[in-house]
Amino acid sequence: MGLFRAIEPQEQPQAGRPLADRMRPQTLDEFIGQEQLLGLGKPLRTQIERDELGSMLLWGPPGCGKTTLARIIAKRTRSEFIPFSAVLSGIKEIKEVMAKAEASRRYGQRTIVFVDEMHRFNRAQQDAFLPHVEAGNILLIGATTENPSFEVIAPLLSRMKVYVLRALDERQVAALLRRAIADPERGLGKESVEASAAILDRVAVLANGDARAAYNTLEALVLGTEPDERGRRVLSEARLEDVLQKKLLPYDKSGEEHHNLISALHKSVRNSDPDAALYWLARMLESGEDPLYLARRMVRMASEDIGLAEPGALAVTLAAKDAFDFLGQPEGNLALAQAAVYLSLAPKSNALYTGYGAVQRDLQETIAEPVPLHLRNAATGLMSNLGYGKGYQYAHDTEEKVTDMTCLPESLAGRTYYKPTDQGFEARIRQRLEEIRRIQKKGRGAGGAE
Repeated sequence: MGLFRAIEPQEQPQAGRPLADRMRPQTLDEFIGQEQLLGLGKPLRTQIERDELGSMLLWGPPGCGKTTLARIIAKRTRSEFIPFSAVLSGIKEIKEVMAKAEASRRYGQRTIVFVDEMHRFNRAQQDAFLPHVEAGNILLIGATTENPSFEVIAPLLSRMKVYVLRALDERQVAALLRRAIADPERGLGKESVEASAAILDRVAVLANGDARAAYNTLEALVLGTEPDERGRRVLSEARLEDVLQKKLLPYDKSGEEHHNLISALHKSVRNSDPDAALYWLARMLESGEDPLYLARRMVRMASEDIGLAEPGALAVTLAAKDAFDFLGQPEGNLALAQAAVYLSLAPKSNALYTGYGAVQRDLQETIAEPVPLHLRNAATGLMSNLGYGKGYQYAHDTEEKVTDMTCLPESLAGRTYYKPTDQGFEARIRQRLEEIRRIQKKGRGAGGAE
């Protein structure tokens, strides 16, 4: 049928249940993460505590706590909790539950219908919820990993408050793992597990923000580690490699290795070496580096090392970041790889980087002169009388759309900050800049002759 009344966590037998399910937080105080929504005094927490909730959609990556939060809400609000499977439930099952919920409402019993992976419901299935949400027969809580703007029908979405949940960071995941090892009732406290901070941090990094994945890895690691002569299960990196069935690359996201690897990636791109760029990018990704950190660094490379030699480089890196946001891992890794190769093969110029640096130095070493009067806008009569805008030359009034007007402060007149190279598109920019300067020089010469 695909529908059932959820048994409260404390009612379920512990034996046979996965660690991830046993360790589900049962109260808001146990919940780790999502402080922007559930911190003390935050609107969602306040609504839960006051039992003043409406239908909502929880949008976030896997393992961030969407299902757990829905269960806590149902328990806190003393509501009937019915989870739906988008794969197993059809229109018939939805209508049956809606009829029961409507009957329960007459006796003062509220029903929370929880739909996990709501994006998998088709339009007809989503339409079946609509009149009951609108009438208040149910409180609908949906969970999705996909952008609801594209996956949930507009009439239903307009009747639901969307809450964006974030992936847990490594510190939060490691805290959950330590809790699981210490808990003798729901966790692994009876197994005499000994795990170093380095091992737990590594599991947390590899989980990539997914608490469920972290719990599964920890449970497999503990069960796969034989107790020693003292009955202790001492977790090791070698055993973790066996459980994951892949080699653990040496990596420290906050230490020297992190800085060494990002330096290698950046310098490979700068040196136009696509093979090395691919290698260092993949090595960081496969070691557990935050993909969006790499995306941000490549956006920087597009401006620092390529600039206007290939203006499209910035657009490519931003598109790669958006593609990763849309796809996630592992599919999104290819978008980052595409950007790294594109940057490597693009013509190079650091003219923007050095030009901006020269401006920064002048800002530190020279006085901040007022804006020249001829560049100011005379918004009032008084400002016009004071000379604002006097002498301004409107470029569009000239045949070549260029004037000989000086636009820098007087003490910096004649400064050249941007010096385009002859690489890629910047070669055309260089030609255009030389043409502009010839026109300006010619205008100043004509003015002097008069």
